[in-house]
Amino acid sequence: MAITGRFVALAVAGLVPLVMFPAWITVLLVCLVLLLALVFDLVLAASPAKLVVERQQPGNVTLAGRAESVVSVTNTTRRKLNAVIRDAWQPSAGATNAVQRMAVPSGERRRMTVTLMPGRRGDLQSPHVTIRSLGPLGVAARQRTRPLPGQLRVLPPFHSKRHLPSKLRKLRELDGRAAVQIRGAGTEFDSLRDYVRGDDVRSIDWRATARRTSVVVRTWRPERDRRVVVVLDTSRTAAARIEDEPRLDTGIEAALLLAVLAERGGDRVDFLAYDRRLRARVESASKGNLLGQLVQAMAPLEAELIELDWQQIPGQVRAVSAHRSLVVLLTALDGGAPEEGLLPTVAQLSRQHVVIVASVRDPLLAEMKAERTTASQVFRAAAAERALLERAAVTAQLRQLGAEVVDAEPLEVPPLLADTYIRLKAAGRL
Repeated sequence: MAITGRFVALAVAGLVPLVMFPAWITVLLVCLVLLLALVFDLVLAASPAKLVVERQQPGNVTLAGRAESVVSVTNTTRRKLNAVIRDAWQPSAGATNAVQRMAVPSGERRRMTVTLMPGRRGDLQSPHVTIRSLGPLGVAARQRTRPLPGQLRVLPPFHSKRHLPSKLRKLRELDGRAAVQIRGAGTEFDSLRDYVRGDDVRSIDWRATARRTSVVVRTWRPERDRRVVVVLDTSRTAAARIEDEPRLDTGIEAALLLAVLAERGGDRVDFLAYDRRLRARVESASKGNLLGQLVQAMAPLEAELIELDWQQIPGQVRAVSAHRSLVVLLTALDGGAPEEGLLPTVAQLSRQHVVIVASVRDPLLAEMKAERTTASQVFRAAAAERALLERAAVTAQLRQLGAEVVDAEPLEVPPLLADTYIRLKAAGRL
């Protein structure tokens, strides 16, 4: 049961006869009138328990996009339903009209459309719908909360997609280049030609030779289509907010741009999200749209307030690809002691794979370093300088181990990572 503002106004109006006729009988009469009005509305209000409530799921939407959640109410009672209905979406779903009035005659159905403009990525929920059925006088209502689960998956916005056309043009230029620096003889079959003195006899194609009058050998070319393994750090360091955005979201943007670019370049892409256990995985062997699979896997990811288990990273990469691959680690360079986790892991991976370490640098460090007017700003500048020097030292150690390092501000990380991939592909290091 619930009372409305009309009941309060009626109760306030009942003070007038009490002031004019101050007696116990007046009090009893006023209370009796209020009670009768309350009971009258409750008896004649349509029962919310007998309504048929259905939901049409809003599906998926990108961050800052727009979706609609539709709730259908069928009145199976004999009375007309005058109700206030609230669809209980969580605040981050951005429901602009979650509370609406609805009038449903007996035996008919009406639809309630709630507009959703989500403010964060992930799975957003609406566990129930609350129906407040008003009586004819509008002073009281019968209220009931009906379980009606609703879910909206908010996908990553993929803002870095704007860099994709220019990066694809660079890849096409690589395909048309006359000379590309490639190490080794290669293992991918190219064509057949006549045998000449000095050729490796192991390259003779005996089946083709049997069909011809001369001995022919196979020619090989270096493999151009390799495997790219992207590992996204979802540990506590990914929860840090840089320019009002979690570091994890910047890593997602960089991973999406690199994955789509590598797929368009003919490479096989695998994605892992890991901290102490595997949070998400997208395999290149799976059929379908890679971008669609990636955004679906990345949408529910959240940073976990635990340390990353660096010792398990090589095993996770090995489970995906046992051959030489490009391994991209999207992590932080300032989280804890790199000597205990990041550096040993990169050293182990670099023995077999080409490794890129990509990290997001806070632009606030450069601002703090430049401001030295007051004494407090000088101390802040010294702290920023020390932080930048530590990052530079870690970067130098990683490069000594043979890894490529991308350390930039949030908007620069995705395109710089893509440029690093293109440069390695052009140099034949993949």
